[in-house]
Amino acid sequence: MDKKLLKRNFILGILFLLPVMFVLVLSLSKDNYNALDIVKEGVVEIPVNESNLTLKGHITVLAFFGKKPMDKIISASNLKELVYDKFKGFKKFQIIVLVHESAKEEAETLFKEIATYEDLRFWQFVYASEDDILNTFQGLRSEIPLDADLASDHVFIVDTDLNQRGRLDDRTDNGIEKDRPIYGLYSYDCIEVAEIKNKMSSEDLRVLFTEYRQKRKGNFDSSSRRANDLKGNHGEQEN
Repeated sequence: MDKKLLKRNFILGILFLLPVMFVLVLSLSKDNYNALDIVKEGVVEIPVNESNLTLKGHITVLAFFGKKPMDKIISASNLKELVYDKFKGFKKFQIIVLVHESAKEEAETLFKEIATYEDLRFWQFVYASEDDILNTFQGLRSEIPLDADLASDHVFIVDTDLNQRGRLDDRTDNGIEKDRPIYGLYSYDCIEVAEIKNKMSSEDLRVLFTEYRQKRKGNFDSSSRRANDLKGNHGEQEN
């Protein structure tokens, strides 16, 4: 056979096989992930409220804006743009913000600031006493305390069974290779855009929704490893 023809067929074969191999690797990575770690079981349910909102039965991002919610406008804006806008169509998703009962008017002002004519029906403020706010917060695993106004820039992920989710080991691959001390990620700092965007939104919440989708399909395996690439795994969006 002519060498040029042989070379051409070889190149065409490679060009044909590369996309097939890419799709195969991608499909394996989508189905090969670990569940998002449970960092605390038995989270305390939010206080009884007029809207009958609960953590139980929902995938919740839980925030604490305390007595001066307008002071958290940067955190609220980042949370809205980087998390709420991305997951607002997912079944059972909600953002719950605990606010002191004295700050209802200010919370409503904050809501108007971030709403900008958009649908925020899955973002809810719950008004509570100081004792009730502290009771809920103390039921979480956190290395960052609430400030004097019962507020924090950190938010928490709580699953449908009142388990707090996060990372028991948040070391990078380089940190693991160098055998650095283990440290966890129990909450997500809304001021740190990279943490909210890259860790919470692009990976951890997506992994959690994928877990629930697999459970509904009966395909969930808690022993499987987390994928490095979950870009195509958004789960099922339902209103």
